[in-house]
Amino acid sequence: MIGRDEILSLIPHQGAMCLWDEVVEWNEVSIRLRARNHRDPAHPLRSGDRLHAVHLCEYGAQAMAVHGGLRARNDDGRALPGVLVALRGVTLHVARFDDLPGDLECEAHPLAESADSQQYAFRISHEGELIAEGRAAVMLQGEGT
Repeated sequence: MIGRDEILSLIPHQGAMCLWDEVVEWNEVSIRLRARNHRDPAHPLRSGDRLHAVHLCEYGAQAMAVHGGLRARNDDGRALPGVLVALRGVTLHVARFDDLPGDLECEAHPLAESADSQQYAFRISHEGELIAEGRAAVMLQGEGT
């Protein structure tokens, strides 16, 4: 299992904006992560007294970043930072998620990749129930861009 400190070393999201607490398992073609910070009243994405389900898309996008960081490190490199450019096929099965008592889990895998972009599918669940799913596309920012 990979903990939060190691995740922080892999991605640009730092402090409370690093949304994942641990990598449960990963390989070159998929990743599974876990988070429990959605219950924190000081969560940085909180609006008023709640976390709206649309913020689960950021969890999905960060799953991509963690997977990219692990894959790059595995190849003795460092992942390029990316900019989220599109969300497609997103289905939110809850209106909010700050009131969910258990951990969040995400499974993600790449659908398409090139030197300057990636598209991933993600599925986020709570206690075995699917709460969000979709696809996210990222444009990678190479050196000098």
